[in-house]
This record gives sequence, structure tokens and C-alpha cells, in this order.
Amino acid sequence: MFNMGFPSFISVFTLFILCFCSLIHAQQPYVGLATTACENVDTSNSNSVLGYSCNGLNRSCQGYLTFRSQPPFNSVSSISTLLASDPSQLSEINSVSETATFETNKLVIVPVNCSCSGSGSRQYYQDQNTGDSRNLVIGARITVPLRCACPTKNQTDDGFRYLLSYLVAQGDTVNGISARFGVDSVKTLEANSLSRQDTINFFTTLLVPLENPPSSSQTIEPPPPPSSTPPPPPNSTSNEGSNKTWIYVVAGVLGGALILIVVIIIFCKFFATIVFFKFFYRRKKKKPDSIIVSHSFEERQKPFNKKSDEEYSQDFLVSISGVAQSLKVYSFKELQFATDNFSSSCFIKGFVYRGKINGDFAAIKKVNGEASKEISLLNKINHSNVIRLSGVCFNEGNWYLVYEYAVNGDLSDWIHGDKNEEKVLNWKQRIQIAFDVATGLSYLHTFTNPPHVHKDINSSNVLLDSDFRAKIANFALARPTEEEEGEFALTRHIVGTKGYMAPEYLENGLISTKLDVYAFGVLMLEMLTGKKAIALYAKENMHLSEVLNAVLNEEDGEENLRHFMDPCMQGDYPSELASLVIKIIDSCLKKDPTTRPTMYEIQHSLSNILNASRTW
Repeated sequence: MFNMGFPSFISVFTLFILCFCSLIHAQQPYVGLATTACENVDTSNSNSVLGYSCNGLNRSCQGYLTFRSQPPFNSVSSISTLLASDPSQLSEINSVSETATFETNKLVIVPVNCSCSGSGSRQYYQDQNTGDSRNLVIGARITVPLRCACPTKNQTDDGFRYLLSYLVAQGDTVNGISARFGVDSVKTLEANSLSRQDTINFFTTLLVPLENPPSSSQTIEPPPPPSSTPPPPPNSTSNEGSNKTWIYVVAGVLGGALILIVVIIIFCKFFATIVFFKFFYRRKKKKPDSIIVSHSFEERQKPFNKKSDEEYSQDFLVSISGVAQSLKVYSFKELQFATDNFSSSCFIKGFVYRGKINGDFAAIKKVNGEASKEISLLNKINHSNVIRLSGVCFNEGNWYLVYEYAVNGDLSDWIHGDKNEEKVLNWKQRIQIAFDVATGLSYLHTFTNPPHVHKDINSSNVLLDSDFRAKIANFALARPTEEEEGEFALTRHIVGTKGYMAPEYLENGLISTKLDVYAFGVLMLEMLTGKKAIALYAKENMHLSEVLNAVLNEEDGEENLRHFMDPCMQGDYPSELASLVIKIIDSCLKKDPTTRPTMYEIQHSLSNILNASRTW
């Protein structure tokens, strides 16, 4: 979802023509100008009016888009923010610096991570907006799908590992586009189910199969073709014209009737789905629980009522098997085989085991309680900084959730683990991790519909992949929030990790996205000092903001900073940037939640600090 004013409508409309993706062994049909007709309704998985079919060999892949720069979206940072792409990857593939600005109408290659949508029939890089696109107002925040696709088995067998969603410009031809990217035009035609007689339209997307990633040299505009005299128009009589007009009228009437029938069918399916979910999701309200404070998520397992909850969970499992096709429903025997019957050799931590499924590692977590809300949320989310849920299993009153595997474990082990081991994060890695967590939370607060609050951000719930990029995990406590300015939800059920919970939540049960902002401040404080959150309180009931005063206010700031920072970094950090991060932390830990910044603002500040750290 992107926050844009009405002057940016052209940029929004350009994006609407760009990404969705796919799992059958067929190519993607080119549907031409049907993609620009807002009233079109996609009724078939084989039709790509509203996005490419989910028919790729893999459920996710590295994809590429083209974007023509237009102010204010003409810099690496603005384009990467607009299209949710990694700015470092975007700058590298276009052979420019991360602070570069492109000339107007410059063709820019945008790397994205394509994966199947929650429905399984489409592939998205962002959530889809469900509002009425005909009633947009200035300043409205909308979500725009980006058209992308993954190679099918036929294409990978031919050596094509990537698909580029090329935005067709005026004067472009299939031969010209193929030549630009060094591809046989026959393969491009096959990828889009086109023949040589078909025409491609301006403002639509054409899939270009690539053996290797695209390069900046391919974004240089080719010289215009030599002018040629157009062929004379064919002769036609007035009778032939009137006959054609009559045919067009009949075709229009039949087409309108067909569209009406399709709309009625879709409305009936939508109404049936609503009734289905209301039937299965209706449950009795429980009385407020007593106040619970836990030290970690492993200790916070709810008691399980097998009679009622098991029946409900089985119903939910049946529902997701038919609706959430992007999630695989595993049998318990499959998970036993993957983990060697949950042996100690596969144990990771808490209730989490490492398993091997179809040759790939996965993290399998046993949940001794209800998990359907977490499953429903993660099934709708597709973001590189949020852990991906790939499958579920329900067996004898227990849920088993299958996640992507983060090879470097959780952040807690790296900042609180054995200091004798060589598990030390440098300054750039710490800032990158903080930026990743901020980006994931900003997505959760801003781009999910409705917005959600995680409620349990801590170093154990931040996982690191092989490149030390962070992924937010454990959404057991996440809940939707419909907060308005100055208004917060209330609860008497206080649950979370000690040391990370905001004062307004502990004292009054106030819930808002500012809970995550406070916890993120504590998390960054841990990352800078190397100390656990609970140890950062100098004395009982002391607010964490007071811990920062000595560093921010004393005259001998450099010496205080040296004592403040994690000694494992051995002074290998830029003191000016470290002071800026401490100021961000201080703003996150304000006692009044309304004075704390949003995660979007924090993400923007950390982006600048990260860029400066890379050149330090």
C-alpha cells in the first residue's frame, strides 16, 4: 500500500500495470488492453487480466520489473520505497549509487521477490487493496499490485531462470524488446502465448524470459527505427462498413450479457464465502484473562480445551485447505519423517525443530494452543522482513506450523550469546538488522488491511537468514488495530515479554501500534549495548529514557558513549551515527505514546543512517 496524493495518480496507474505470479506447466497469456479496463473481472486462473497465473515451477522466485522514472519517483530511494524493493539491489543492478537520481523517463530495472498470493491463483509482491478504486480521495493510502511471474518448468528446462515484466512503451515491438535483452523473439512470444500476428499495446506488460539477470546496459534506449511509408488502407464499400457496424453491435450486446453473468456468479461466490467463514469463525466470547507477564514466548503457552478448540481447529483446517491454497496442509507423518520423529538432533529451541522437506530446510514449531489467527494473518502477508509460513498441520490437539528456515537463528543468540564464540555483529550488520525490523513493522502497521500490532517484539522473535537479513517471527499475540488519532483499544489481558512492554500497556492496558515502537526502541538499545532489556533498568521502576540521558546530555559524551556501546564492537563504529541512533531510541521510549514516532518515520531515518554507514 502506498500513501499518495492525487497528483501522483499517473505514477499509481503506471504501477497498476506492473506484478502478480505462479504453478502449472503453461505460459502466461498476454491480455493486452484488458489490464487497463477497471471494470474487468478475472474469472479464470488462465486469464491474466488481474495478474499472472500462479503456474511457476517454484512458489517464489527472483523477479524483475521495469519502471520509467518520473518526479518525485526518480531516485533510488524513492523508487525502492514505492515498489518495496531493496535499494542496495536496485542501485547495484542499475550501476548507480544508492543516492543517485535518474533522468526523467529513464528505464529503471527493479528487482523484486515474486511469490504466490494468499489465494494461490495469483502471485503478488504486496497485499492487494480492497477499496473502491473509483472513489479515491487526495491523500488516500492504497495498495497497488505489481505484475511479475516465475518461470514455468518448460522455461527452466530451456535455461531461462528469470522473467522480466517489461512495461511496453510507445513504438515497442516484440522483436525490439527481445533484441534489447538478448532473447530470441520466439521465446518471448511463447512466454506470453502470442503469435507473430498479434499486436502488443502501449501501457501493458510483456514477460521477457532471461537466462541471466538484466543489466544497466540494456536500459539504454535504442535509436528510433528508420521511417517508412505506411501501406495504403484497403478499399472498402459503404455496405461492408454497415455490415461491420451491425456485427459490432451484436458482439457488444453478447459481450455485455456475458459480463453481467460473470459479475452475478462472482457475487454469489463472494456471498457464499462470507457465510462459510462466519459459520466456522463464530465463537463464544471469553471473560477477560487475569494479568500475565512472561519472560519469553516459550513460557506463554495457553491451556488447550480439546473438546471445543480441537473441533474448531479441524473446521479451520478444512477451510484453509480449500481457500488458502498457498499454504500446504501436511500430514503428521510427513513432519515426523522430516524431523526424524522430532529427535533431539533436530531440536532448535523451545518448541521449534529443524526439518527437511523436499530437500529444503524448514523450521517446524509445535503450538500447544490455538493458532488459527496467526495462520490467517501470515497467510495474507508477503514481505521479505516477515517470516514466511509455508504449511500447517493439526494433530491430536496441537498445531504444527512450518516456516522458512533462518539459518543464523535468532538475534538474541548473537547479542546475548557466549561472548567467547566468534558470534559478534559489526556496526553495519546491526544497523541493517534494525532497518529490516523497522521495515517489517512499518509494513505490518501500514500496509496490512486492517493494520496489525505485533505486541511481542524482542530479540528472540527476530530471526536472521544466511545474509544476516532480519525476519520478524512469532505472531501469536498479533492483533488488528483500528486506532484513530488519539484513540487506543483497551484490554485487561496483559501478556508479553518482560522488559519490552510499554508503560501505557502495563499500567492501563492501552493497545496501539506504538506498543511495537516502544519495544523496537528497547530492541535497538539491546543491539547497541549488548545487554538484555531487563538489565538495562538501573533501578526498579526507572524509565529506560533515563538510561540514555548520560550519553545524550553529558559534556564528556564520547567517553560516555564508549562505556555505553557493546564492548564486543571494540570501538569500531561511527560515533556521530551512533548518537543519531540513540536519539531515535530515546524518541521510541517516550512515556506518552502519542509523542513516539511511527515505524514509517523510523524506517526512513534508519535508511539514511544505513546509507551513511556503508560509506563509513
